[in-house]
Amino acid sequence: MEKMQVKIQETAVIYPSSAPFTDDHVLQLSHLDTDRNLQVTFRYLRVYLNSDDHENKPNSTPFQVITSALSAALVRYYYFAGSLRRRSSSDDNRLELYCEAGKGVPVIRAEVDFPLSSVNYLDDDPDEEFVEGLVPDPTLDEVMAHPMTLQLTMFSCGGFVLGAALHHSLCDGLGATLFFNAMAELARGANQIPVEPVWDRMKLLGTRNPPRIEFPIQEFLSLDRDFPPYSEKTGRVVRVFFPVKDDWLDRLKGILFDQSSLKFTAFEALGAFIWRARVKASKIPSNETVKFAYSINVRKIVKPPLPAGYWGNGCVPMYVVATAGDVVEQPIWKTAELIKKSKYNVSDEYVRSFIDFQELNYDKGITAGTNISGFTDWRHLGHSTVDFGWGGPVTVFPLSRNLLGSVEPCFFLPYSSVNQGPKDGFKLSVYLQEHAVGGFKEEMNRLKFLERACL
Repeated sequence: MEKMQVKIQETAVIYPSSAPFTDDHVLQLSHLDTDRNLQVTFRYLRVYLNSDDHENKPNSTPFQVITSALSAALVRYYYFAGSLRRRSSSDDNRLELYCEAGKGVPVIRAEVDFPLSSVNYLDDDPDEEFVEGLVPDPTLDEVMAHPMTLQLTMFSCGGFVLGAALHHSLCDGLGATLFFNAMAELARGANQIPVEPVWDRMKLLGTRNPPRIEFPIQEFLSLDRDFPPYSEKTGRVVRVFFPVKDDWLDRLKGILFDQSSLKFTAFEALGAFIWRARVKASKIPSNETVKFAYSINVRKIVKPPLPAGYWGNGCVPMYVVATAGDVVEQPIWKTAELIKKSKYNVSDEYVRSFIDFQELNYDKGITAGTNISGFTDWRHLGHSTVDFGWGGPVTVFPLSRNLLGSVEPCFFLPYSSVNQGPKDGFKLSVYLQEHAVGGFKEEMNRLKFLERACL
């Protein structure tokens, strides 16, 4: 069979449909935005069908519709046409956004001479080289100059993939989805976007006066100028996919409840199971410190709550710290309990302390360290509402390898909706060192046949 290739046709720069401002200016990012762990490019894709039976299907091509909607959306979200740079007015080297008139967003147009069905709509474990070609992969200089780059790849069936590469300092997943939903509304004929974007980042998430740290944040974040985030030396890191069926997860949560009388969420129970599997398979020495990292949306936790149009980073990282020996040897319910209890710390005071910690220590080199397992749940991020006129995406998944200080992230992902009917569970996308894959699969396969004695 002929090898599938992504053929780049052109790169167009899309400008706002009308001038959003006249004078060049600089906008300050919040301390959540400038967290060193977020100075990465976040890359992901959405897969769309182009079926003839979809109601109100646009007459124009997807490239025409999406670039036109982007142009209209940039009038209100002109920030995506700005550029990131280091502050020259202070010695802390933080990022800021420079907004210059006449700038736009690069959009790559590409083609694939095969139907989406030939890769099962990217729902399985697709060829890595092929799928990497569906999403822009800018260099550091390029993503600083253009914090967002899009790629629209047409398949021979008429379906398409929309790939996005965004600098994480500009927004998180929820903020990006807010923008893409605005684009989608305009693509479907709306005259204005449904939610007005709000910037005010330093006002809403700025430091207190004086800044003060009221939580032991330095227990999980250390200061080391010589060890920037994601500089951990590892072997080759690869991505593997695993199914998680509903009855497997129910059995796991049931056993943990019987052992502890505690009710755990899917994230807590499965996260603890995966963490142990990874630490064990990676053969981390038992006396070394390991960390379970995740983020919590604080938009409604801070006082006052952030406005609906706030699209910047609105999550704080949380870290569960233990020794490798404890994670491997103690009952899984105890590890799940550590994850559950870590959520209790999150309050307005905690968020303000985290922001103030960033203010007081940024120039000292804040880092999460090594042996970090990053976890994030993409099952409920609202991707399905991003409908440009052909229906929402049938498949969504990330390609980023750096998350929350971890070079081995794990994503909880929904199955593709291309096949109608109920879905049995969800899937995991897990990055881990190649030498650990065999042992990790062996540990994960135990999820299918759980017994009380195994946990």
